[in-house]
Amino acid sequence: MADRVVLAYSGGLDTSVGIGWLKDATGKEVVALAVDVGQGGEDMNDVRQRALDCGAVESIVVDAKEEFADDYLMPALKANALYQKRYPLVSALSRPLISKHLALTAKSLGADSVAHGCTGKGNDQVRFEAAVAALAPDLTSIAPVRDLALTRDKAIIYAEEHGLPIRQSAASPYSIDKNVWGRAVETGFLEDPWNAPIEDLYEYTQDPTVQKDADEITITFEAGIPVAIDGVSLSALAIVEKMNELAGRHGVGRIDVVEDRLVGIKSREVYEAPAAMALIEAHEALESLTLERDVSRYKRGVEAEWSNLVYDGLWFGGLKRSLDVFIDDTQKYVSGDIRLKLQGGRATVTGQKSAQSLYDFDLATYDTGDTFDQSLSKGFIELWSLPSKISARRDLAQ
Repeated sequence: MADRVVLAYSGGLDTSVGIGWLKDATGKEVVALAVDVGQGGEDMNDVRQRALDCGAVESIVVDAKEEFADDYLMPALKANALYQKRYPLVSALSRPLISKHLALTAKSLGADSVAHGCTGKGNDQVRFEAAVAALAPDLTSIAPVRDLALTRDKAIIYAEEHGLPIRQSAASPYSIDKNVWGRAVETGFLEDPWNAPIEDLYEYTQDPTVQKDADEITITFEAGIPVAIDGVSLSALAIVEKMNELAGRHGVGRIDVVEDRLVGIKSREVYEAPAAMALIEAHEALESLTLERDVSRYKRGVEAEWSNLVYDGLWFGGLKRSLDVFIDDTQKYVSGDIRLKLQGGRATVTGQKSAQSLYDFDLATYDTGDTFDQSLSKGFIELWSLPSKISARRDLAQ
């Protein structure tokens, strides 16, 4: 069998160009691997055929939607994962999963290399190659688009000259990545941060300024994982899909951010992630009801570090694994119901209850009959303030 390279194939411009370049530059047969993470919009059989039409000797499609939801999205939800407090890691979460299947496929075919269609300016080149290095350090990673220094306009010309069956054209220069967790849009007129997004840019969400009657739903969680909507038990994938529909109808989850990329530049990105943002809102509310104060405060820092690690392509790294153990331990009592109101681009918590709740009505109430002994507060405050009082006396004495 001739030498082979396994290419992570999306069906878009960069990876379609990559098939031809890899063949010419390496002399290796190219196997295209498309991983379905809920990107939708196109039949995966069409994607498979396009790879063959572009010159791949074999084209493989893996349905990884359930795996993506269970093993990647749910850990992200338990971590309330938001990079720079805003971005729910839409693309970053899919890359380690795709890399895992790249490595597995390469091993099964006896290939000594894998490839991706990333440019040299983005984060994904790091995510793919760092993940493959962690999973299969003997494999070589090749980046045809990056290593040819192809700009997007040059790639379009290359595709036209070689008759590659792609749908991208110079008239629609957006770069779009999407999966069941959300959708990312960049390039084109968005490269100027002063330019506002236009409504035609969005697909997962409807215009939040168009007035609609609110939808109110109840999400049930068990150990930090959503398991039902309005009492109907659903898989993790089905809940994400349903929340995309419900929250997307009200324009929830639109994000416009100038983001600090791993490669050292700032990039303007527009995201829409209705399910992600609504579920994180609900999960955080349930945690506020069930986590001790010190655990909750400490977890906020862990969440930020967890998000940074995933954004930086270190899903399979040692620190990320260790943080997962901590996060999983915090979730053992995060069970209960959260009621959400969806309207006008917002998911608002309107009710929360849990059998594991640390909220004690008798302690919290200000009405007669409360069980909180207010007489204890005076001595507590004196002791709490004592270090400040002592240091203040020292400062005044200088």
